[in-house]
Amino acid sequence: MNSASSPAHLHTGGIAVLTGAASGFGLEAAKLALKHQMRVVMADVQEGALHAAAAELKAQGGDVTPVVTDVASADSVDALAQATLRAYGVPNFVFNNAGVASGGLIWENSVADWQWVLGVNLMGVVHGIRSFTPLMLEAARKDSSWRGHVVNTASMAGLVSMPNSGIYNVSKHAVVTLTETLHQDLALVTEQVHCAVLCPFFVPTGISQSDRNRPSHLANPELTQSQLISRAMGQKAVARGKVSAAEIVERVFTALQDGSFYIYSHPQALQSVRTRMDDILAPRAPTDAFADRPDIGAQLRAALRADA
Repeated sequence: MNSASSPAHLHTGGIAVLTGAASGFGLEAAKLALKHQMRVVMADVQEGALHAAAAELKAQGGDVTPVVTDVASADSVDALAQATLRAYGVPNFVFNNAGVASGGLIWENSVADWQWVLGVNLMGVVHGIRSFTPLMLEAARKDSSWRGHVVNTASMAGLVSMPNSGIYNVSKHAVVTLTETLHQDLALVTEQVHCAVLCPFFVPTGISQSDRNRPSHLANPELTQSQLISRAMGQKAVARGKVSAAEIVERVFTALQDGSFYIYSHPQALQSVRTRMDDILAPRAPTDAFADRPDIGAQLRAALRADA
């Protein structure tokens, strides 16, 4: 492996910043970072849940600082960066992980839906990159032994385009290309800061109940039939997930060590990515998403057409 592509190994005893840290991948990442003797800044918009999680980890001996953060707000993420500097210094590991889920037929998504989902899923990652990457590059310039990592949480929905979940797909496709571009841009200026993108499939986390954190000014007074169906299908799929959030975070930390870029929870799901690439190269219209699960496709079509 040449120097331009060598992994920036995770050093024991570093500093980690994790968004969405009150639950799911973020909380599991906090636990694992502490096992690596890292000092951890936990960020989340859920103030009560965040402080409860941080208190539990502190009681176990962890060096943890909770910072209530709305990743959709540039000012809030800038404040998170400043709080991190005050508490510990420049982070070696930034996990832009906070995310929300919403679905439905794409023309039925309201402006508020788009503002909420893109605000958290996409702009939250953008703000994390903008606020922390310059700090990491400066630390690298000052110390040739310093190493840093940025991991952005996307989804398998960032690599394929499943129906009735367009708004989520758009946000996650954007995170994938954002991270790919970040990789290319970092390679132009440093060999000490690396990035990766996490593309999980259905994993039991709190994302299927993410409406609990939706701001009141972006609330939808009533869900459409397609949105209700999307929510029910998502909750069912997430609940049935066989791979735990803790297992996925282990893979994230392995990627920090070996330099992997794409991190998957379900490698077997990559066949759908291959099908999409074949469609693009053919070129032809996208293959029926339910070609190998026609019963599910038939049920969805029937449900959506019932009131038509």
